[in-house]
Amino acid sequence: MDDIVKAAMAKWPNVPHCYGWLGLDARGQWFMRDDPTQAAGPFACEPGETCTTAKGSRLQHDKLIEFIHRNYACDESGCWFFQNGPQRVYVELEIAPYIWRLQPDGRILAHTGQPAGEVQLCWLDELGRLYLRTERGLGLVHTSDMDLAAQAVDAGRWVPQDVAFAQLPVLGAYVRSPQRNSRISPQQC
Repeated sequence: MDDIVKAAMAKWPNVPHCYGWLGLDARGQWFMRDDPTQAAGPFACEPGETCTTAKGSRLQHDKLIEFIHRNYACDESGCWFFQNGPQRVYVELEIAPYIWRLQPDGRILAHTGQPAGEVQLCWLDELGRLYLRTERGLGLVHTSDMDLAAQAVDAGRWVPQDVAFAQLPVLGAYVRSPQRNSRISPQQC
């Protein structure tokens, strides 16, 4: 976490948390979700739910994205957030807290650019999406990297086990929608 963020937290320790305003999609892209977007629907549907989703505006400012990446963390209840100075901005996850980018040399990087570490488990859900649990946590393999993933499976480095998508938050100890989990309305941010 950035030193300036730690200093702001110490200076203003009682800033209310923010829910519903930031989302991470299955490609590792960040989305800003204003009031009209939140009113139009959730960032992602729950398994088995039929809903109209509303992602919002994709963030494209490189320095802002880098700042989010450096200050992206998880709380004790499994809710992921971006610490924006003194305010904790909880993140709506479309799929998982990390999106893995596979490198030709065998390394795995998170969408934040951080190394994932060693692969501990490999899962394949009912839609054919591949997940890895690593030393850093649980994440989805980016769709653009499935060729490299197939090579790792063919070589026997990873042995995918079947998993229901609905089970992943339990297996990975994360919450996909802190906003729904908190029962906080977007206007309270």
